[in-house]
Amino acid sequence: MKSQEYHISRNGYNVSCKLYYEDKKAVPGVVLFGHGFGGHKDNRAAERFAQRALDKLKLCTVTFNWPCHGDDVRKKLRLEDCDGYLTAVIEDVRARYGDPKLYAYATSFGGFLFLKYLLDHGNPFQKVALRSPAVNLYGIQTERIMSPAELARIEKGKDAAVGFDRKIDLDKPYLDEIKAVDLLHEDLTPYMDDVLILHGTRDEIVPLDMVRQFADDQLMAFVPIDNADHRFQDPRAMDEAIKVILDFFKE
Repeated sequence: MKSQEYHISRNGYNVSCKLYYEDKKAVPGVVLFGHGFGGHKDNRAAERFAQRALDKLKLCTVTFNWPCHGDDVRKKLRLEDCDGYLTAVIEDVRARYGDPKLYAYATSFGGFLFLKYLLDHGNPFQKVALRSPAVNLYGIQTERIMSPAELARIEKGKDAAVGFDRKIDLDKPYLDEIKAVDLLHEDLTPYMDDVLILHGTRDEIVPLDMVRQFADDQLMAFVPIDNADHRFQDPRAMDEAIKVILDFFKE
């Protein structure tokens, strides 16, 4: 497997991307990988998945940084910019590789953004796989990720650095934005046959029961992965998830 980092400039956005491939002249399909909050395009989960996707289905994988993540230079995280980045990557992949079949694989925060994209634009993907999607992003970030002190600081109109390995500066306008997006009460059933949701039974960040109920309400396939935490740090759990996703893409 080969990899190449590159930047795209489109629609006023500059997005840092990474392609995993064997032959750039023969690209029948591309998986867009959306990382989670505080992550970046160079994460190991994406690389592990990309190798299997090439081996099993000959699919290339494109990862990219969300705004304010990785080496991205934006200072404020906004949903409009996240949508713009994803749109720019989709358009670039189509133009760059001759309109290949598109697939999506996103985790946590990325899962929220991909679901919002479906609501706002329809579904450009053959199949969409979501691992531990943050379907209630506001509640998850304010109750599971932020400390009470960080939340209080933001509510007072100040920025707070929030996150895990890399912290992201969040502010009140961002919290107001994500609070207004209530995926739990949206209708995504038009895409039910095209979406698969996987979730670890030991997820400590995104509640299992909430996501299971979301999948049931949306009539989407739901697969629990035993003993997996939020990041799927157990390689066996990650391998199981990848197998399920690639089987779903193959259908």
